[in-house]
Amino acid sequence: MPFKHNAARRHRIRKMKFKVTNWRDYEAGLRQRGSLTFWMTPDALDKWHAPRRDTRGGQRRYSDFAIETALTLGCIFHLRLRQIEGFLRSVLDLLGLQLPVPDHTTLSRRAQKWERPAAGSMQSMPDGPIHVLIDSTGLKIYGAGQWLEARHGTRSRRNWRKLHLAVNANNGDIVAETLTDQNTDDSSQVEPLLNQIDGEIGQVTADGAYDGKPTYRAVLEHSDTANIVIPPRSTAVGSNGDTGPPADQRDKHIAAIAKDGRLKWQATTGYGKRSLVETAIGRYKGLIGRRLRARSFPAQQTEVAIGCIVLNRMLACARSNSVRCQEKHA
Repeated sequence: MPFKHNAARRHRIRKMKFKVTNWRDYEAGLRQRGSLTFWMTPDALDKWHAPRRDTRGGQRRYSDFAIETALTLGCIFHLRLRQIEGFLRSVLDLLGLQLPVPDHTTLSRRAQKWERPAAGSMQSMPDGPIHVLIDSTGLKIYGAGQWLEARHGTRSRRNWRKLHLAVNANNGDIVAETLTDQNTDDSSQVEPLLNQIDGEIGQVTADGAYDGKPTYRAVLEHSDTANIVIPPRSTAVGSNGDTGPPADQRDKHIAAIAKDGRLKWQATTGYGKRSLVETAIGRYKGLIGRRLRARSFPAQQTEVAIGCIVLNRMLACARSNSVRCQEKHA
């Protein structure tokens, strides 16, 4: 909104400059992200084989940890299942470890049954309430689609998936994620996202697509003291006599925008931090990819969950601390 508001005079506005205060550690962390160093701890070796089952059925050869390790390597190096099998086999041979490597059919089958980490295990929750940022984006899936239309002029229905993310505004970590089809409404995923977060929520910020009673109710059911910052639509009106926290908070936003304008409302409520979730989306598409490699929907959900875990680990490896430089006036 500020960019659109100042578009006519953007060329006259100086670009803000920031200085990284921990440049030496940040640079070392960026180099560490590309390191091929690979080691297996004794605890990891013990977890490689599946535990002995005491119920009826076949005995699994590989544990969930082994499957997750293989899929994580494939996510980091953008490998398909057969390449994951060959890469992991060569790494174990270089380490001199006599461990079995799951084949590509096993990885494909087990990826559809992989269980995501329990709530709160994907991130380190700080003390006190957190500020949660929510947004969604589209990811392409396998299919001819645009190629058929460009090559043969054939009209094809291009399908894609919608990735919903919840980001901690304090450190940029992804604290929750869901993957749905392209027809799923954004506000319907607020409750599943918040259910994955362990800890107190102080504020939830989202864009205007989440404006409505379902979003307010989902947030307040999870934390009745949470502050909700969602810009009302340009045609929004008051609650017409409705009472309660959802109507009260939204009415305050409508009144503040009508009195002082949308830009001042954004500065007062801290709505500008919502750009951090867009940064996380850009980081996901840049490092993990814009396209889902898995074919089945359960395997695609596994791919996205592991990709978010990988991003958090990369961010923890190299995190910059920057401060805004003070402008010198003549």
